[in-house]
Amino acid sequence: MNRTRSHNLRLGLCCIFRDQPIKFRTTTARALSRLTRRERQKKLSELCFHNAEALMQSLEFCTGAGIGAFRILSQIMPLRTHPDFGYDLTDLAAGDAIRATFARVKEYAGKNNIRLSFHPDQFVVLNSPREDIVASSIGELVYQSEVADRVGADVVNIHGGGAYGNKTEALKRFEHTFLRLPEQVRRLLTIENDDRVYSPSDLLPLCESVDIPLVYDVHHHRCLPDELNIDEATRRALATWNREPLFHISSPIDGWNGRRPERHHDYIDINDVPEGWCSLKLTVEVEAKAKELAVVKLADELCHPGRP
Repeated sequence: MNRTRSHNLRLGLCCIFRDQPIKFRTTTARALSRLTRRERQKKLSELCFHNAEALMQSLEFCTGAGIGAFRILSQIMPLRTHPDFGYDLTDLAAGDAIRATFARVKEYAGKNNIRLSFHPDQFVVLNSPREDIVASSIGELVYQSEVADRVGADVVNIHGGGAYGNKTEALKRFEHTFLRLPEQVRRLLTIENDDRVYSPSDLLPLCESVDIPLVYDVHHHRCLPDELNIDEATRRALATWNREPLFHISSPIDGWNGRRPERHHDYIDINDVPEGWCSLKLTVEVEAKAKELAVVKLADELCHPGRP
């Protein structure tokens, strides 16, 4: 397959590393419940500072490896919005140092043209019929948008949520909640098609109605097809963006004829990269279990098509 213009793609690494000695640390509510308040604040302060420094190291690795984007771990500030153990930077002894490190990350990413993003966990659901879930989801998005602003990330990406027996009504709830969000969140928020509920054709009318960009996941689209082909979905998704578009790529671990094609492979099959993407100015986050190895391998294959 000829991909001579593939160098236009900005490939992205998602959150963690397989082989690099760069580790992000977290904790659990159960672990914190065993500590005194002072011990909890000390532990959380140490974890957040460690993670901020690990983020800086991650970007330095990306620069050296030629990786142009990095998805930041949602729990870079562990349990930041937990109902019992949540906290603000002002509560942490290392708060000033953490803020300073985030500022260094922002400056470094800007100078080295590394794009940053967030992808909140699945419990962030804006179209839930339960107001408590919606409220906690909004709180999580506010937190991640605040960190995104500190480090210069321009995407906070979520899925559409559940169908709850009526997709039309569920998407109306999403729209209603989206319009309630603070401007700081709406400015960064994007929505992604998934492999079980919402296809691109389900989400594109919403995207076009409220000006929310579509993160087009071509793997999900192949698992949950609709009336759009890949080129059509790509074209319409591109039109929803007011900044460099961001898409997702992955390959099935057991092949497309396997029992569960939604499961991700360690690496990307170059033939799963849509031909039409290769000439676009586009960020493509690589969702593969081999992490940095998968990104580097795909970049090499795209730059040297046909090389054994």
